[in-house]
Amino acid sequence: MDEIKGIARAKIRPGKLEEYKRLCEEAMEIVRTKDTGTLQYEIFFNEDESEAMVFERYRDIDAAMEHFAHIGHLMEPLMATATVTGEVLGRPDPKMQLGEGGPKLFTPWRVFQDLKSAAE
Repeated sequence: MDEIKGIARAKIRPGKLEEYKRLCEEAMEIVRTKDTGTLQYEIFFNEDESEAMVFERYRDIDAAMEHFAHIGHLMEPLMATATVTGEVLGRPDPKMQLGEGGPKLFTPWRVFQDLKSAAE
């Protein structure tokens, strides 16, 4: 399984919620219209919308790289609206550019995936 999964955690800065949401809508539109290997892209908020989580799944490292090429221009404005941390779930690949202070990489240990139910 070469899927790459990501979890981004955002603590929204005071007064920046609407701008954060606008940027997320822009990212979602890019995912829908330009990404070819994004399998799942979901945005969740806590009850008071002071924190958000983005859950991402990509077919493989190339699909993840394509996604980040498409949304790269949104990263600086997003960082102005929230403090963002995250994790990448997948096998290490030389193409990964997590950088210092970037998301932490977690590698698979045990995996169960019910592909039959997922297809229904």
